[in-house]
Amino acid sequence: MKEVTLQINGMTCAACSSGVERTVRKQAGVETCEVNLTTAKARIVYDEKQITLDTIKAKIEKAGFEPKDIEKGAEDHTRKEEDEQLESAKRRLISAILLAIPLLYLSMGHMLPFPIYVPEWISMEHPMNFALAQLILTIPILYLGRNFYIVGFKTLAKGNPNMDSLVAIGTTSAFLYSLVMTIRIPTSEHAVHNLYYESAAVVITLIMLGKFLEKRSKSKTSGAIKKLLELTPDTACLIHNNEEKIIPVEQLQVGDLVVIKPGNKIPMDGIVTTGNSSVDESMLTGESIPVEKQAEDEVIGGSINYNGVLYVRITRTGEDTTLSKIIKLIEDAQGKKAPIAKIADKVAGYFVPTVMGIAIVAAIVWLLMGYELAFVLKIFVSVLVIACPCALGLATPTAIMVGTGLGASNGILIKSGEALETTHKVTAVVLDKTGTITNGKPQVTDLISHSYAPNELLMIAAQVEAASDHPLANAIVGQAKVVKKQENNWENWIQEQKYLVEDFINLSGKGVEATFSNGKSILIGNDKILAEHEVDMKTYEEQANMLAMQAKTPMYVAMDQELIGLIGVADTIKSTSREAIESIKKLGATVYMLTGDNQRTAEHIGEQVHVDHVIAEVLPGDKAEVVRNLQMEGNVVMMVGDGINDAPALVQADIGMAIGSGSDVAIESGDIVLMKSDLRDVYKAIRLSKLTIRNIKENLFWAFFYNMIGIPVAAGVFYGLDHMLLSPMLAGFAMSLSSVCVVGNALRLRMKKLDSQ
Repeated sequence: MKEVTLQINGMTCAACSSGVERTVRKQAGVETCEVNLTTAKARIVYDEKQITLDTIKAKIEKAGFEPKDIEKGAEDHTRKEEDEQLESAKRRLISAILLAIPLLYLSMGHMLPFPIYVPEWISMEHPMNFALAQLILTIPILYLGRNFYIVGFKTLAKGNPNMDSLVAIGTTSAFLYSLVMTIRIPTSEHAVHNLYYESAAVVITLIMLGKFLEKRSKSKTSGAIKKLLELTPDTACLIHNNEEKIIPVEQLQVGDLVVIKPGNKIPMDGIVTTGNSSVDESMLTGESIPVEKQAEDEVIGGSINYNGVLYVRITRTGEDTTLSKIIKLIEDAQGKKAPIAKIADKVAGYFVPTVMGIAIVAAIVWLLMGYELAFVLKIFVSVLVIACPCALGLATPTAIMVGTGLGASNGILIKSGEALETTHKVTAVVLDKTGTITNGKPQVTDLISHSYAPNELLMIAAQVEAASDHPLANAIVGQAKVVKKQENNWENWIQEQKYLVEDFINLSGKGVEATFSNGKSILIGNDKILAEHEVDMKTYEEQANMLAMQAKTPMYVAMDQELIGLIGVADTIKSTSREAIESIKKLGATVYMLTGDNQRTAEHIGEQVHVDHVIAEVLPGDKAEVVRNLQMEGNVVMMVGDGINDAPALVQADIGMAIGSGSDVAIESGDIVLMKSDLRDVYKAIRLSKLTIRNIKENLFWAFFYNMIGIPVAAGVFYGLDHMLLSPMLAGFAMSLSSVCVVGNALRLRMKKLDSQ
């Protein structure tokens, strides 16, 4: 199977996108076709052995639309085209309004309760001039709105009528009827009272206004992608032969060394070789606090350097950069439909033919009841014009676009509309312990000694452990570096006490042994190394047991065969984990902690963070089975993890959520990626889903409700009660307003705060 995304030009409403989907899906070999009206893109999965891409394109063209390949780097060009089209639509709209105002003044002015000035030679006193003046003003307006006719009649001829078809048929009927009445004026002056030029012209103008507002609003829905695209700078300062050289950012290659001065953007992903600075990564991770960077730290392309000078070795360019991958994820999410969208699309596909049928039936009924052709025409045009499926088609994709954009600005990358929709149904959240609830790296938690100050014990141990690459040794060395930064005199103390390592032995599975330059021997490790060297452990036995009960690893430090202290090391709980878990529980989900640790250690951590259930001693390969069992109990399961061993469970879960600092395999397997390693974003993602689905339901309700009320009124169902009838102009205004309201409601999502309870 092959997946391809095509740009589809010529679509104007949900009936169009539905028509493209129907045309493509019925071809043998096509597995799926999802068309997004808002982005004008079609995602097609097909079997290359059964059908070719050229055949699919030919079928789309036959349906009346223009399929185009999406070239690499074409997004920027597409957006420029959209901006130009928006500006062109604005000019045409202004011209149409300038013509429609005098047309309305001339045609409707005599109906006002007070007299208005109209030059006598084009007044009702001169019927032919009166009609010709309206005709002259109407023709340019219809020309300015010619796209409605070109697309409308083209799709009608191809058997895929859309919103433009309704408008084209309705306004053409009104115009041709008025033209016939104009021709009859010389023989029957009464015909002047049956002119509907203003209906045709003003309906077109109002729909042009609605389309312009809709386009302008829709351009805002893709604001997140636009902002991300703007993050990459145009140029970079390359260090070549020890000289600075400004080059276009596209010319950068992996391995190049660049300098980023204060206030400049980092051009591509890389690693800091020298320098210290604060970097603003808020647009990429949602983290508002600048991140401190120094040698060996990774930096993300598009982030902003604040105060220091950084020298960065480029590690990723082009589509491999973090920023490019984020943009790709957002675009993919906006192109993939949520299940709720498919309902609206199915309705919209049958909607236009149904409306055309209603308009014809209504016209025939009123004609048979003996009403004049002018009255029947008003009914016919009003039904066609008011019943636009645009609002139905825009209800879901606009909300999903805004929702995924809002998520991206908060460091939450959602890979599909389906994931966004399913997340609000989650009843069970399974959290991997290591790297998700905890930091994933051992840290020094306790320094216990009866004969040395805590930091003195730390420095003695760090001198020895610096020669080891064990994770526990790295924790001790890392903590010592932090203390040295805070207090500068420790190097002098080490020199004075002659704690310089001369002999070092790594005893696998036990610890390390060394000799200092002052002649003292030292042992650091577990109880096995002390037992081998017959070191008495009784003085610290109680403290060691206490550390073990708290899920900490006690590391013994002995000098000259005497135990001088304990260093407690543990994978510490993230500062935000407890708060995040409490928030998730408030949303009604049950929280499970999944770990390979022993039951006692796991339960200690589970109690600290207040999870509902602890599932311990789980082998890496069995995590997916745990998720499957929860699903069999009727739960909608979200799995949150960061490691390679979490990937099967992430795939098995209804929603797999990968921590952004985790492995590439986990990130690929997840439906949602959290750029920050912060569990509070799990709550934000669920809340975002709930807000988005509520917004979609509001949009669909108003779209359906509007049509349920509007069509019967336009068809004259209530005419017998109080002569209630909808004019084509009001129908056009209402139709345009409905689409604008739906898009406007979706844009309200951008104002929501995801961290509020």
